[in-house]
Amino acid sequence: MPFDSEQSFGFLLHDIARLMRKKFDQRAKALGLSRSQWQVLVHLSRHEGINQSGLAEILEIENITLGRLIDRMEEAGWVERRPDPRDRRARLLFMTEKVAPVMERMFSIAEETRNDALAGLPPAQREMLLDALRFVRSNLSERSAPPRAEDDEAVRRHAEG
Repeated sequence: MPFDSEQSFGFLLHDIARLMRKKFDQRAKALGLSRSQWQVLVHLSRHEGINQSGLAEILEIENITLGRLIDRMEEAGWVERRPDPRDRRARLLFMTEKVAPVMERMFSIAEETRNDALAGLPPAQREMLLDALRFVRSNLSERSAPPRAEDDEAVRRHAEG
């Protein structure tokens, strides 16, 4: 049977993610940040005060690659490095005040993009889609937790759907 990309879960998931990134990038271009930079800011907003190695691990990029990116972001006034009080060789990463209004706009752009992607999909189907994707992520996650009652409920709703 020939390969049909429209029936391939992996292909569709990758293509949807690519299209969403493209749409987001088009809208976010005016903010003056690259996709790599806004990814750093989003993760840094969740883990402010983390060291560079920890952030590189979260982003799944090489420490040296992140170092160059942080250098540029520090020069542009987006982030700052501060000494680690526990290790005089280490520096911790923090966002500057310049980031707050841009983060608000980034989240607004993300919401616009998500709404475009889900336009025409009824709320119940949106929830089923999110439940199914969370379930798939849980199946593939190295940090898989034991099944939760709401996971069982999501599977039941999906099966009944």
